[in-house]
Amino acid sequence: MEVKEPLITRYGEKEICFVDNGYMWLQQFPFGKHHSVTTMFDANGEIVQWYIDICLENGVEDGVPWMDDLYLDIVVLPSGEFFLLDEDELEQAFKNGAVSESMYGLAWKESRKILSKLKNDEFILIKLAQEHKEILENVLKETE
Repeated sequence: MEVKEPLITRYGEKEICFVDNGYMWLQQFPFGKHHSVTTMFDANGEIVQWYIDICLENGVEDGVPWMDDLYLDIVVLPSGEFFLLDEDELEQAFKNGAVSESMYGLAWKESRKILSKLKNDEFILIKLAQEHKEILENVLKETE
């Protein structure tokens, strides 16, 4: 399937292309955690970014992973830079009653915990993304 046009976003001074022909996304939904991670790879298999969704919960139903999004997101670049996103969306959802006070607190607590782990180079899922991609590629080759 061909991409009509690449999708590019800006983080600070950097422009990052995260959708284009040959790009691949890997999603990790850790059980019992309040986040999921999407790793975006370019056509050469290099990591473009990790996108961490803060969520109420995640799981699998009928073989399909899902999550209940809590608006806050964290983007991590291969350079080690990271950005907290969508605080305004969480604030608006809280004001509108779409997010309860406990959900609001959970979103902030989880994001602070992940940001701390990122600062200390302890957030394991981003370290496992390349390995997980290779495992899946090998499984796909075996089924061909």
